[in-house]
Amino acid sequence: MSDAALEATETIRIDPAADSPYWRGALTWVTDGDVHRPWRLPPQRARRAHAPGLIEVAQMAAGVRVELVTDATALRLPLTFAYDTPGTLDVTVDGQLADRIALQGAHTLTHELPAGEHEVRIWLPQVGRTGVGTLELVGSTAAEPLPERPRWITYGSSISQCSAAAGPSETWPAIVATNLGWDLVCLGMSGQCHLDPIVEHAIAAQPADLISMCLGINIHNGGSFSERSFAPQVSGFLERVRDAHPGTPIAVITPIGSPEREASPSGAGFDLAGMRAALAEVVDVLAEEDPDVSLIDGLAVLGVHEAHLLPDGLHPDAEGYRLMGTRLTERLGALV
Repeated sequence: MSDAALEATETIRIDPAADSPYWRGALTWVTDGDVHRPWRLPPQRARRAHAPGLIEVAQMAAGVRVELVTDATALRLPLTFAYDTPGTLDVTVDGQLADRIALQGAHTLTHELPAGEHEVRIWLPQVGRTGVGTLELVGSTAAEPLPERPRWITYGSSISQCSAAAGPSETWPAIVATNLGWDLVCLGMSGQCHLDPIVEHAIAAQPADLISMCLGINIHNGGSFSERSFAPQVSGFLERVRDAHPGTPIAVITPIGSPEREASPSGAGFDLAGMRAALAEVVDVLAEEDPDVSLIDGLAVLGVHEAHLLPDGLHPDAEGYRLMGTRLTERLGALV
C-alpha cells in the first residue's frame, strides 16, 4: 500500500505510556519531542544508582513491545535506533513471525496485515537505544489490548537480555512468555546483574504474579561478592523483594554452564560451582518459612556438556536461547 493510500484511510493512533495496556515491558517512558524512549528502571533514581553501565542498559528495550488485537490493514511506526551494530525488530501476527528488519538510525516500519482481526506484536530490539513515535493502525475500526494475564518479572544478566538471539521475539524470556501467555517484564541487564538497590525498587514498583532471577555470572565475572558476602546479599535482596510481593512465587535460577568458569575463581575467589551451592543454601533457608521461593538448576537449563551452544564459552547462540526458552517454559510454567 502506498503512503498516499495509507493517508486516505481511517487510522487509530497509540502512544507509549507507563500505564498503557498496549505498550508493555517498560517501567516508564521518557518523551523527547515526538520520540518516546523506554526505561526499564526508574529514571528518577538513575543518579543514585552510581552505576552508569547499568543505567545505559536500562534504556535498552529488552522485552519491550506493543501488542494488541486489531483489524487494521497495516501498521506504521516511526523509529530511531542507535548502537554500534544494527538492531533487530520483530513483528509477529497470531504468534508467528511476520517480519524481521534491521534497524539503524531513523526508520518508519510499515507492515501490511491480512484481512480480518489478528493478534499483533511489535518487539523492539533487545539491545541499543530505541525511540518510537506514535503507532498508527491504518484502516482499523477496533484496537483492543490483550486480555489480562499473569505478569512475570525476570531479572538477570546478558544471558537474560540475549543479544545473540535470532530476534527480540526469540530471546528465552520472550519464548517463555509467548508459550505460556504471560505479560513479560524483562530486567536482563548485560554485564550489570549485581543485586543493585535500584533493581529492587523497579521490581517493587510493578505488579507481579511470578518473579524469577538468574543470578551469579556477572558477579563472578566482576568479582562483585566473595564467598563471605554473596549469600547474605542474595538473601537480603530476595527478602526485600518478598516484602514488596507477599505470596508471589519467586524462582532463583543458578548460572548456566560455562566450562572455563566452573572451577575457576573470580577476582573475589569464588567459582560458579560454589555460587550454585550458595544459591541453593539461600533458597533452602528461605523456603523453610516461605514455600513460594524455589530453585531452578541452571545446569539443567543449559549444561556444561552443551558448550557447543556457547560460542564464546559464556553466551548462548540463537539455538541455545531457543533451547533455554523451551526448558524454562516447563520449569517456570509449573510455578504459576
